[in-house]
Amino acid sequence: MLSTVIIAILTCIFLILSVLFLPKIKIFNFEISTYWLVCLIGATLIIAFGDISITEVFNGLTNTSAINPLKILVLFVSMTFLSVFLDEVGFFKFLAVLATKKAKNNQFSLFFILYFIVAILTIFTSNDIVILTFTPFICYFAKSTKINPAPYLVAEFAGANTWSMMLIIGNPTNIYLATSAGIDFISYFKVMALPTLFAGIIQVVVILLIFRKALLKPLELQVEDVKLTNKPYTVIGIEHLVICLLLLVISSYISIDMWLICFICAISLIIFIVISSLLRHQRPIVLKNTAKRLPWELIPFVISMFIIVLALQKQNVTEVISNWLSKDYAIWKYGFASFLSCNLMNNIPMSVLFSTIPNFANPLLQNQAIYSTIIGSNIGAFLTPIGALAGIMFTDLIAKQKVKYTFLSFIKYGVIIAIPTILGALLGLSIVL
Repeated sequence: MLSTVIIAILTCIFLILSVLFLPKIKIFNFEISTYWLVCLIGATLIIAFGDISITEVFNGLTNTSAINPLKILVLFVSMTFLSVFLDEVGFFKFLAVLATKKAKNNQFSLFFILYFIVAILTIFTSNDIVILTFTPFICYFAKSTKINPAPYLVAEFAGANTWSMMLIIGNPTNIYLATSAGIDFISYFKVMALPTLFAGIIQVVVILLIFRKALLKPLELQVEDVKLTNKPYTVIGIEHLVICLLLLVISSYISIDMWLICFICAISLIIFIVISSLLRHQRPIVLKNTAKRLPWELIPFVISMFIIVLALQKQNVTEVISNWLSKDYAIWKYGFASFLSCNLMNNIPMSVLFSTIPNFANPLLQNQAIYSTIIGSNIGAFLTPIGALAGIMFTDLIAKQKVKYTFLSFIKYGVIIAIPTILGALLGLSIVL
């Protein structure tokens, strides 16, 4: 048991250090992120020390339960594929440019329009995709108009990691935690709608209070016209995303697993684009570009952390944690424990760990534990850059755009905004449950 705990703790420590000081290593012409390598080494050591056997790992990865990480990864990668494809054909950039035109010369109007678009897109696609798309755009128009980009960057990142709670597909942590507990699409939405609404309203008020002076300054914005260059592909992409969402809504009624629905929709989109390209005598470049942008590194990362959690569960470590969290005030304990823990180990490993903890709790408290952990995993993402992969991508994108937004700035705004936001979300959850 001791070796398992030590390796797990060291893996989390080195994960944080890798993100802070050595996020990537270059081998020849390839750049490799170190965060998943650290977790892979930790999982390998767990197996090497005999804390868990290869057979147990294989059984864990191939079981037919909802917690199977391979099914969850297929679901996430497939949904990400649908979203990235729409970004590749320019759909998200088109919406962003349209938003700035509607705002005219009023920064408050621009703020609300962008925040609304970020919220809507995050609900129906994924927080990571929205951050990857909108962050460079915000940096671009802030530079061109010489305005302070902080209100928009903070609103975008906080908004994307708050409204991502609304639907099960908004964040990989939602997918992992909810499916591991056997929660279907509709049941999830019924519970999480009110907490997300509470969190979103509180968050906007706090951000406006922080940046009210900056937003009062006039805006002189000249945005270039951006048109949808490939309308047929855009229509095909939107149709597949809408069909996928509709099928996810009724998945529990038609008895088809959510991961299978997403996978079929992604494959269908690929087939449509390949056939269309052949008919046009073109190469399906958009599919190649989409595939390059998929989060393939998430696969070894999640599987490695899953192995470490299996070992912790085997050594009864998760049961010990559950005994402490599952007594009184479970919603608040799980909410803040996950909120803080994802900033020690990143929200995906935290979700893998916390997905097993409620199994030892009173059945009446299990739903409270899962949903409050989902809240913590989303909102904890904007407390520090370590809280989520989205934070790592966000800070990297800002650095590439040469926008001044330090690690300390992230934490300063994160603390001020995240704490009232999670209080509102957990209050909403307490009302629902």
